Amino acid sequence: MVLEIKQFDILTIGDLCADLVLMGDDLVPGFSQEEKLVDGYALRMGGSCSIFACQAAKLGMRVGLMGVVGDDAFGELILDTLKESGVDISLVMVDPAVKTGLSVHLQEPDDRSILTHLGSIAAVKPKHVSVDLLRSTGHLHVGSYFLLPQMQSAFPTMVREVKNAGGTVSLDTNWDPEENWDRGLGQVLDNTDVFLPNEQELQAISRSDSLSMGLAKLGTRIPIIAVKLGDDGALGQQDQKLWQAAVPMVEVVDTIGAGDSFDAGFLYGFLQGKSVEDSLAIACACGSASVRAAGGTAGQLRASDLENCVPKIRTTLVESKR
Repeated sequence: MVLEIKQFDILTIGDLCADLVLMGDDLVPGFSQEEKLVDGYALRMGGSCSIFACQAAKLGMRVGLMGVVGDDAFGELILDTLKESGVDISLVMVDPAVKTGLSVHLQEPDDRSILTHLGSIAAVKPKHVSVDLLRSTGHLHVGSYFLLPQMQSAFPTMVREVKNAGGTVSLDTNWDPEENWDRGLGQVLDNTDVFLPNEQELQAISRSDSLSMGLAKLGTRIPIIAVKLGDDGALGQQDQKLWQAAVPMVEVVDTIGAGDSFDAGFLYGFLQGKSVEDSLAIACACGSASVRAAGGTAGQLRASDLENCVPKIRTTLVESKR
């Protein structure tokens, strides 16, 4: 028997955009030409899938990213950041007819608001993703599901192609701006190996009033669920067992992309055959490191950092129904 060598350890369809982060204590805009001063700003590569791809590549995985950028300064920023992180950008298309997507983050100390122009985010189409490409990846990560409406009808077929070729699939929907929480998502969920929501997303998608109810509902459909809880760490569920990870106190610069780095850390463990408990610890180490710097990629860990960072994460079994 000949073992097939996949082109990519992970493939993701990118919501490629730039992040302009404005920082201050009171960032509620005042209209009628009212001007406010901000404490600072940062311009970085954004996009859930692209931040995820950078963290996965920094951990040593072969990562392919499919997406579109405009022929502009923001597009150059994104391509440079991906390349520097080790992401394969051969699948990223530059389209002069579109503007690169842009998200403006109003970052206050304890909260943030996001204004997004889709631009190139909406320019990637199902026709760009070939069957051969799907069969050449070991794992497909579906992110920003609700920001990619042009891809939603194709995702069920795509995940089945990956699974039929012996691969695995993960899903992080991120927030639904329309708060519909459907649009064919159920078909993707039923073929997902690892689901990576935050607490609010889990409850909304499962139509549940509590975290425990949401885990119970989706746990019958999805083998592994890892839930991001912010300062409270994370939960990991598999085979009716539930683990909780507590994160160390760190100085928070901003939280942009922390969940995406968490996803990459968890999948790094998962794809290496590590337990949910160990994968959860790696994920929390990556997520908590990310908040130390402005933007989604500057604070990300390298594989060489894990030996020092992962032992600082406390993970305990909190429930077992077996």
